[in-house]
Amino acid sequence: MTRVTASPPIARPRVERHATGAEAESPHPVKIATERVSLFYGGKQALHDVTLDIGSNQVTALIGPSGCGKSTYLRTLNRMNDIVPKTRIAGRVTLDGADIYAAGVDVVALRRRVGMVFQRSNPFPKSNFDNVAYGIRVNRLASSRGDLRERVEASLRRAALWDEVKDRLHESALALSGGQQQRLCIARALAVQPDVLLMDEPASALDPIATQRIEELIYELKRDYTIVIVTHNMQQAARVSDVTAFFWLGKLVEVAPTEQLFTNPREKLTDDYVTGRFG
Repeated sequence: MTRVTASPPIARPRVERHATGAEAESPHPVKIATERVSLFYGGKQALHDVTLDIGSNQVTALIGPSGCGKSTYLRTLNRMNDIVPKTRIAGRVTLDGADIYAAGVDVVALRRRVGMVFQRSNPFPKSNFDNVAYGIRVNRLASSRGDLRERVEASLRRAALWDEVKDRLHESALALSGGQQQRLCIARALAVQPDVLLMDEPASALDPIATQRIEELIYELKRDYTIVIVTHNMQQAARVSDVTAFFWLGKLVEVAPTEQLFTNPREKLTDDYVTGRFG
């Protein structure tokens, strides 16, 4: 991946910047900040000068029609776009004030801090226990077998899955239902003690009951984690998020507290989208 550098921005902690340029004091410190981020897949520009602050211990939802850049933006936050050939990025992305694209950054360590849950659950063909234990073992986080068991249990409890699998820990994860598999993947991500959890349409392939469980879990997890979720479901964004950002053609059109964005957006394009006039 090629990095195109830009002039370093002035750090502005605890300030939320909106697409219109307005600034307001925020009760949540900035966890991740993106400054004029543009991203190119070869000759195609997928993101255009996106500036957005993500507050800690909040759920930030990214909405917009298919192909608008919201998943691409999500993947810039833990450098998942690095694996795509001929990708270039301009601008600056910081985590707790540190540039994650700076020379010498340990990308593996970054992805430990900024975990990701994908659209479709992707459990390993291992037991439920070994799925959650995998990252703990690889990163040598457990000091003993007893510590490993405690960490696995704690992660499954945080993912609201322990009661359902505590008697099936050594059975194949592939035998779980779709919703259970997705919560297992969340537990696997939580096991390495991230600061941020990125979710790319985590409930789009699930039935309504499983979707409700995932949404309830997201609400609980924000007490301990910063969460960024991509969703095509505006009702879901309204239910689970504190802040919503609307993307259109690779540009950030508007970001605001969720209730405000859905009831009183500043931009006509946002209003047209959330009222169903297009998209």
